[in-house]
Amino acid sequence: MRILLIEDDEDTARFVTRGLAELGHTVVRAANGRDGLYQAMDGELDVIVLDRMMPGLDGLSVLKALRGASNDTPVLMLTAIGGINDRVEGLTAGADDYLVKPFAFSELSARIAALGRRPAARVEAHRLTVGDIVLDLHQRTVDRAGVRITLQPREFSILAELMRNPRRVVTRTMLLERVWDFDFDPKTNIVETHLSRLRSKLNAGFDEDAIETIRGAGYMLRGG
Repeated sequence: MRILLIEDDEDTARFVTRGLAELGHTVVRAANGRDGLYQAMDGELDVIVLDRMMPGLDGLSVLKALRGASNDTPVLMLTAIGGINDRVEGLTAGADDYLVKPFAFSELSARIAALGRRPAARVEAHRLTVGDIVLDLHQRTVDRAGVRITLQPREFSILAELMRNPRRVVTRTMLLERVWDFDFDPKTNIVETHLSRLRSKLNAGFDEDAIETIRGAGYMLRGG
């Protein structure tokens, strides 16, 4: 795996880098939060190991900036503070796992391996294009054939999920999990209602329906 280590303490950085390299991983190290954020946004990474307490731009600020830019690379946060509130704050900001210093390298490597096995958590381009539809994740804009389309947040998120999976079926359950963060079926027509509104806005003035309903399966975005 390609791992970015953002750690200002030289001894910890050497210890972690050497151990991970011996396991066959490629380790890129940043000595401060600002450089770490730049490298995290610029490279293809499998896991980021991020120190919580750093001078200047601290780990929590780096994490918030990454998630705010739709960077979903798995993040393991290291901290010398073992309090529950600190861990909750990090997890709420988007950390995938937490490890308190001092730690055993065997536990660190096991947690990194677990994060690396998680499916498809990668940095994605800020602009998605499928057919004549262009969606900008940073600016939160949508255009179809050059026509700007105004969407509500849930409609935008549904379209983004469809555009990440062009010409593949996206099920109702997938949308509930990824757009509403439901891990169960609430037995409502919430998906159908929002998708109907999205379809109406997306197709206004166009002859072709951009979204295809696959009976009994889900929805698929045409094009791509």
